[in-house]
Amino acid sequence: GNGYFLQSTAETFGIDIRDYADNAFSAEAMPQFGYGCAVFMQSDIVDFQRQGWQPPEILAGLAAVLPKNIWLYVSQIPNLPKLGSTFILQGGTQHNLAAVKSQVDFIQSRFEGVPEEARVIVHPHCGESGAIGCAMEAHRLVTERGHQTSFIGLEAVRQIEYRSTRNEDTRCYFCKNNCLRTFIDVQTPTPTPPSKVKSKVPLEAGEQRLIIATCEKGEVEDVDEMRAIKKGIDDVKKRYPNMAAISAKRVFGKVKVERVADEAPAASRWSLPGKRARDMARREAMERRQKVRIGIPRVLNMYSLAPFVSGYFSSLGVPASALVWSDETSEELYKEGAKRGSVDPCFPSKIGIPHVHNLLFHKHSPERPLTHIFFPCVDSFPTFLHGVEDSRACPTVCSTPEATHAAFTKEEDVFAKHGVPYKKTFLKLDHERLAAQQMYEDWGAELGITPQESMRATREGLRALEAYAESLRDDGKAILQELEEDARLGVVLLARPYHNDPGVNHEILDELQKLGYPILTQDSLPTDDETLDRLFGDEVARGEIESPLAIDDVWKNSYSDNTSRKVWAAKFVARHPNLVALELSSFKCGHDAPIYTVVEEIVEYSGTPYFCFKDIDENKPSGSIKIRIETIGYFLRRYAERLQDAARPTTSLPRYGAAAGSRVARR
Repeated sequence: GNGYFLQSTAETFGIDIRDYADNAFSAEAMPQFGYGCAVFMQSDIVDFQRQGWQPPEILAGLAAVLPKNIWLYVSQIPNLPKLGSTFILQGGTQHNLAAVKSQVDFIQSRFEGVPEEARVIVHPHCGESGAIGCAMEAHRLVTERGHQTSFIGLEAVRQIEYRSTRNEDTRCYFCKNNCLRTFIDVQTPTPTPPSKVKSKVPLEAGEQRLIIATCEKGEVEDVDEMRAIKKGIDDVKKRYPNMAAISAKRVFGKVKVERVADEAPAASRWSLPGKRARDMARREAMERRQKVRIGIPRVLNMYSLAPFVSGYFSSLGVPASALVWSDETSEELYKEGAKRGSVDPCFPSKIGIPHVHNLLFHKHSPERPLTHIFFPCVDSFPTFLHGVEDSRACPTVCSTPEATHAAFTKEEDVFAKHGVPYKKTFLKLDHERLAAQQMYEDWGAELGITPQESMRATREGLRALEAYAESLRDDGKAILQELEEDARLGVVLLARPYHNDPGVNHEILDELQKLGYPILTQDSLPTDDETLDRLFGDEVARGEIESPLAIDDVWKNSYSDNTSRKVWAAKFVARHPNLVALELSSFKCGHDAPIYTVVEEIVEYSGTPYFCFKDIDENKPSGSIKIRIETIGYFLRRYAERLQDAARPTTSLPRYGAAAGSRVARR
C-alpha cells in the first residue's frame, strides 16, 4: 500500500503521480517523517502543513521515509547485508524515481563498513513483475506438479454478473458468535442446477452462491453441509494434533498425587488445656480443607504451572472440584472486566484484571461462594536447561497479581465487599524448601498446614508439574516420529506458555492446524537421550557445547526462563528437517524484544523456514491474520514438496545437526 499512499497524497495536493518525482526533486529541504502506520503519517502531513512546509517538500519527506517503513516497520530487518548484496526493486512504485532514489540511498547506507557493496537494480518490468511471478508459478505447478486449471476462461469472465447481499438475512447462527456474512450470487453462462437449500436470500435461476464468512462453518447455509464441514475440520485436528490447544486443556486438569496430609489431631479431654485448645483449633482449620472453594485466574504462567497448584492443594485433601479456574479468555470476558486497569502493560498481563473480575462476578455467588482468590506472584521456575544464569519470570508477569489487587482496592475493596480474601503468595518454585515455606506462611493458619505438610505438598506439586511436562514430551516425540516416517512438516510454536491461550494467540495456531500441520510447543519437544543425541550429539562430541540442553553458545544473558526455553526450542527446530518455526510475541514484551534477532538467525541460518506474528495485543485483525496464514501456507507447501521429493527409504533414522550445514543444501 505504500505506492497507493504516495499517489493519494500527491493527488490531494493536485499533483499527478507521474509528476511526483519532479516535484520531490525540486524541494531544497524536507520534513522528517517518523516511520509507522499510514494513519499517523497522515496526521504528520497535516502538522507539517500547519508549520508551513510546501507540497513538494512534503512529497520529498514521504519518499525519504518510504524505505524505513518497508525495512524497519513492516519487515523489521535492520540488518540488510544478511540478506545478500543484490537487491531488486519491483512493483509499480518503482516508476516513481523519488521512491527509487530513497530506496537506493537507504540500502547503500546499510552497507557502510561492510566489505561488500550493495547492488540495487530496478526490475525492467517493475509494474508487471508480480504478474510475471504468478505466471512462472502457474507454469511450475502445471509442468512439475501436474496441476490442472479450474479457471473458467476470460470470455466467460466477461459475461459474469453478480449481486451482493449483507444484512440480517445473511447472519450465521451455527455458533454463538452470530457473525454477519456476505452473499455473492454470481450469474454465469454455464447453467447450474437449482439450489435445494432454503434461504432467506433466495437464489435466482442460474446463480451460484459464494459466502464470505469468518470461519468455514459459515460458508454454507444448510445445517447438514455445516456438520459435514465441522466433521472434516474435526478429522483434520485429530490427524494433526495442536499441542498448544491440548496443553491449554491438560494443564488445568486433575493431577495424580499422593495424599500427604496429617491425620487430624484428636482433642482428648485428658490433654492439657493449652494443647487441647491448639488441637481443636488445628482440627477445625484442617476441616476447612473440605469446605474451601478457591478461585484461580486462568492466565499467564498458570498455563505451565497450574499442575503445581493443583498438586499442592490436592495432596493436602482439598477436593479437585474446589479449585475453580476462571473462564477461557474471550473478547467478551476482556471487555467486561478490563475497565479497572490504570496501567498499560502487555496484553497477557492486562487480562489478569478481567479474569479476576470473572471469578468475582461469575464464579462467586451466594449459592456457591468462593472462599479465596489465589493469584500467586511466581518469581522463578524449575528449569531443564543447562548453562543458564537463572530461571526467573518476567517482572511484569510476576507483579501482575499485585497490580490486579490494586485495581480492585483503589476506590473500594471489592474483595472485602464480596467477602473473598485475595492471596498473592510470592513463590520461588526453583527452590523447593523456600516455596514450601512461602506456601506455609500464606496458607498454614487458614488450612491447618504445618511446615512439614507444606514441604511434602510442595514436593507432590513439583512431581505433578514434572509429570505434566513429561506427558507433553511423550506426545511430542510421537508426533515427530510420524513426521519423519511420512516426510511431513510440523510447526513449532516459539512463544511463552500463555500464548497457548486461544484468546491470546488469536487462534492463529488453529488456522495452521486446519492446513494440515501439527503444532508442537516448546515444552512438547522431546528431551530423551536418543533424540538429543541425534540433534546435538556431534556438537557435544566436538566440544562446541557442553550439553544438548545448553543455550550459552547462542545466548549468554539467560536470566528469563521462558526466554531461555524459546532460544533452546529455536536450536531444536534448526536441527530437525521436519520442523519449521512460528514465533508469537505480545506487544511491549521486554524479554522477547532482545532475542527477536537471535531466534530468527538461529532458525534461518540453518535453511529452516521462520514465520512470526509479533506485537499481538487485544485487537484481533482477522483479515490480516487470514492473509498471513494463506501466505505462510503457500511457502510451507513449497517447502514440504522439497522435503518429500528428497525423502528416500531408510532403515534407520538419520543424525541431524548444525555441523552438516544448510538443510536445504544437503537435500
